[in-house]
Amino acid sequence: MGLIFVGSFIQSSIGFGLAIVAAPILYQISPDYVPAPITIVALFLSLINAYRNKANISLDGLWMAIIGRVPGTVAGGALLLLVDNNTLSLWLGTMVLIAVGISLLPIRIAPTPKKMMAAGFFSGFMGTSSGIGGPPMALLLQHQEGHLVRANLSAFFVVSCILSLAAQAPIGYMTMHHFMLSLPLLPASLLGYVVAMFFIDKLPKEKVRAASLIICTISGATAILTVLI
Repeated sequence: MGLIFVGSFIQSSIGFGLAIVAAPILYQISPDYVPAPITIVALFLSLINAYRNKANISLDGLWMAIIGRVPGTVAGGALLLLVDNNTLSLWLGTMVLIAVGISLLPIRIAPTPKKMMAAGFFSGFMGTSSGIGGPPMALLLQHQEGHLVRANLSAFFVVSCILSLAAQAPIGYMTMHHFMLSLPLLPASLLGYVVAMFFIDKLPKEKVRAASLIICTISGATAILTVLI
């Protein structure tokens, strides 16, 4: 619950980060928490953030990403069928470290329709297989105003999470057991959102971002080292 609180605080503050912070360590607690329960929590949080920022949502730029997200979701579901628990833990850790690397890139990529579709595909592939689907989209949208990033990422994540859960269900990764596991996590997610809304105009965004990258690096490295050691 502490992980979910921190991840929800970060995501509500900067637009993404819940799964990057929480998924690798939750997986070490129990593999059953990833990917479906963390995706359910992400859907819950994204609905709240999308509603709060609904006035700033622009679907014009998101349609291509959503179209690309569909085949990416199928590919991510196929990966879940092919890998064992150790491989999935390595995949989670690797995805988190890649996400940190992407966040540190100084480049500015224009969100053209083709690039949005590509980002949607990789978001679907990563999100369905590991619960971590935010970085590809965040890379394209990170230079928008903060309120626009939070609004558009939240709207995209609502659709993304629904697609991922739909793909996870037929292959046994989204069952009633996984749904029940997610329920105790929702209050912690809501609390993270409420606290973020209180501090959103008080904390420097760069300090929140720097702290989240440190947490993510530790989280990703832990997932990898657990398998290798």
